[in-house]
Amino acid sequence: MREGRHRDWFGDEVRDGTYGYDLEGLLAVEPVVPPAGFEELWRGWYAAAREVSPDPVLTPIGRQGAHEVFVVEHTVADGLRLRGWLATPADGQARFGMVHGHGYGGRDAPDWSRVPDDAAVIFPIARGQGVFNTGLGAPTPEDGHVLFGIDSVERYALGRCAVDLWHAASALLDVVGPLPLYFVGESFGGGIGALALPWDDRFVGATLVVPSFGQYDVRLRLPCEGSGERVRHHVAEHPEAREVLRFFDASTAAGFVLVPVRVEAALWDGHVPPPGQFAVANALEDLELSVLPAGHTEYPGLEAVLEESYAATRAHALRSVARAVAGAAGER
Repeated sequence: MREGRHRDWFGDEVRDGTYGYDLEGLLAVEPVVPPAGFEELWRGWYAAAREVSPDPVLTPIGRQGAHEVFVVEHTVADGLRLRGWLATPADGQARFGMVHGHGYGGRDAPDWSRVPDDAAVIFPIARGQGVFNTGLGAPTPEDGHVLFGIDSVERYALGRCAVDLWHAASALLDVVGPLPLYFVGESFGGGIGALALPWDDRFVGATLVVPSFGQYDVRLRLPCEGSGERVRHHVAEHPEAREVLRFFDASTAAGFVLVPVRVEAALWDGHVPPPGQFAVANALEDLELSVLPAGHTEYPGLEAVLEESYAATRAHALRSVARAVAGAAGER
């Protein structure tokens, strides 16, 4: 493993975002083996979450493109009411539902780039983050969101955020009816999505973009510019936290995913080290892998890469839904 610094695409000196890995090395990164009780814990959390009525309340805010958009407020497991956006096709019935996560820090508006016109979609905002949920249920990222509850498997913020995705899915389906679901998440949202995806059979596919929280055995050795650096320093001072993190490794959870997943993983990334991203991809049974030049940075040709990625997610979603519908019809 080589360390060092180099100049990024625009000449600024930064840490080497390859961390010494080439593509062959990244494709060989193993996911972390699940600790005892991993599957039982997550399945238990999911069963409990399904018992909670989401009780969504919608406030219309008008049409955006092909969708009618609402602010949605809904209940999660510990009694919080979280807010985000929910949208339905303005012209016709939704073919499927999409749960669309976000990067670390939340979002301040819906992002339609990967959303087909005929999808109903919920844009949940994680507890403690974004324009609606700042400090609610967890501190902000600036105040230590990624460390909140890290002394307890039951209380750790990353686990609570993953559980909240199931509640967001329930809120969407409460509004639009029993549709197949597709998940989209980037960075923080990709890692949280990988944790939530295996246990919820309402999801028929997903796209995970530069997913975080993968392969802590490697991740905790690699300095970075993202939230992982806070975790790395904390575990160095409190090694017992490593045992808690074993239940929140996105690469471990990915090994339990059975639905088709598209992963966009980067060769260079100073915020989410690439071996963690590829460990998530390498664990998946039904994988469509897109190798990006870089993540969490701008570079020449980025706009074309993004447009191709957006179209590929929309196509993957439609294929995943069609396959699920065909499979369900064949079982009848």
